[in-house]
Amino acid sequence: MFLEFFYLLRARGLEVSINEWMTLVEALDKGLARSSLMGFYQLCRSILIKTESDYDKFDQVFAEYFEGIETPEDLPEEFWKWLSESDIERAMDDLGDKELFAKELDELLQMFEERIKEQKEKHDGGNYWIGTGGTSPMGRGGYHPSGIRVGGKSRHKTALQVAGERNFKDFREDTILDIRQFQMAFRKLRQYSSRVDGVEKELDIDKTIDETCDKGGLLTLAYEKPRKNTVKVLLLIDSEGSMLPYSRLCNRLFQAVSRSNHFKDLKIYYFHNAIYDNLYTTPHCKIRDSVETEWVFNRLDAEYKVIFVGDAAMAPSELYRKGGNAIIGLFNKETGMEWFQKFKKRFKKQIWLNPIPKDTWEYTYGSRTIQDIGEVFPMFELTLGGLEAGIKKLLVK
Repeated sequence: MFLEFFYLLRARGLEVSINEWMTLVEALDKGLARSSLMGFYQLCRSILIKTESDYDKFDQVFAEYFEGIETPEDLPEEFWKWLSESDIERAMDDLGDKELFAKELDELLQMFEERIKEQKEKHDGGNYWIGTGGTSPMGRGGYHPSGIRVGGKSRHKTALQVAGERNFKDFREDTILDIRQFQMAFRKLRQYSSRVDGVEKELDIDKTIDETCDKGGLLTLAYEKPRKNTVKVLLLIDSEGSMLPYSRLCNRLFQAVSRSNHFKDLKIYYFHNAIYDNLYTTPHCKIRDSVETEWVFNRLDAEYKVIFVGDAAMAPSELYRKGGNAIIGLFNKETGMEWFQKFKKRFKKQIWLNPIPKDTWEYTYGSRTIQDIGEVFPMFELTLGGLEAGIKKLLVK
């Protein structure tokens, strides 16, 4: 039953075991899917998916196997204009053509394509055209028990619409990060905290559980000495130029780190493409806002955890040539690669976070410099999974 679905899940990287699949089959035999596609969707996800980071991937596979829903790119621009102009909720029309209620998805999709070709104007209400309100099986804001929703917010969801909406895309480990995800990942650096001499006054949950179990369930509270934050971080962010498409992402990272209370000390500086004689205190990289890189070296000890954030994509001359600094009027006597090597020697722990998708590093613009910098610093993709892997690298003694 649905054996092709099982193979598709496996092919798309979801680790579904034979035992889990047989459990699903047993659940279907017991009628737990309630003979509906929505029930089958929920049953599959609860049995086959083991982590919320795979929810979005499962939704995509489910939509692919059951023929998915149309994406905005499949509609002419005119249709989106019609559908977005109406801000008023309309009363539902009479149910109209009830034969439409029993249509299979194949028929609905065929009807959908035919309506796109036929429709020449905006339509609200009714039971035939793609529009808002009414009982047409295609559009938004109305009612139809087996229709295709186009834009807007859902009222009566079907399994394919739930899958197509990708409600769980923010849980993916390869997703681009928001502020909260940044903060949660950086929280792991607290493992560097050390115990402070003094009274044991912080509740040790793990030890409390162990001692309670050892005493046959008699609650036994265990305490430990408080931690002192000893983490020191130097954050260096590439700015301007090819980093402009990632400026919002870097701004989120800046806000997350700035709000964090997980560090004993935090220093943030900016650079453009490569590091030369100067670092900058603002992302605009103006000379009036600069400090000497050597001055930063002399101020910070080797215990700072260095995190570079940048695409590492630049002309090779910017990395290997004296005077290769792309900022007009500034001549660097030491090459960018020499400065990176100095950072490598100065600090014990460094990582590089790259916003460019990892699977394009070998052929995208700047692939040579990406590879060369990746040989100096451990480089990770700037996604949830990449950031967590980078943090683990910083935690390794």
